[in-house]
Amino acid sequence: MPRLLHLVASPRSQRSASTEVAVHFIERWRARHPGTEVRTLDLWQCQLPEFGQVAMDAKYAGLSGTPLTPAQEQAWTTLRELAACLHQADVLVLSVPLWNFGIPYKLKHFIDLVSQKDILFSFDPQRGFAGLLRGKRALAVYARGLDYGATSFTPAERFDLQKPYVEAWLRFVGVADIHSVIVEKTIYGPDEDRQSRERAKAQAEALLDAMAPAP
Repeated sequence: MPRLLHLVASPRSQRSASTEVAVHFIERWRARHPGTEVRTLDLWQCQLPEFGQVAMDAKYAGLSGTPLTPAQEQAWTTLRELAACLHQADVLVLSVPLWNFGIPYKLKHFIDLVSQKDILFSFDPQRGFAGLLRGKRALAVYARGLDYGATSFTPAERFDLQKPYVEAWLRFVGVADIHSVIVEKTIYGPDEDRQSRERAKAQAEALLDAMAPAP
């Protein structure tokens, strides 16, 4: 039975373009794969811990091979538990709005917490880094108020710090099979917004076959 995780990075539960398109994809996925176990991690509805002094000390103790104190062990256990949903999923669906050319701080907070050695990646002095989420597929749905294409007045190569960051992170932690859908020009008025959402939904549906679980 495939397992799908929806990682929600938008606080707009009713009007979020990224969430709307992601949910549409998930509904169509479940219709094709009715046995799928779907879990939603809404980053705005969970209490993300601070990465403070104890967690930082645990990080460097682990890097140096020093035994962790009970407090450090507890801090690291919390991070492992937070990352467990990523390990358990076969398919990752991320709904990500663009904020100030980048990603919402809640998603950055989550990434900073779980992207740790022996949690989402390993490190060997001879071979370097290796992601631990290998064999998974990901769909990232990006929402943008403007057009960040190369021919627009906001060229992607200069202002798009959203899609490159998310996909660099996914690759770093081992996810190589990455697909994306972009909902853009959502602030150009209700007609343009609606049309953009519908185009993105059609694009997401077209990815169902490419992301289907292996027989």
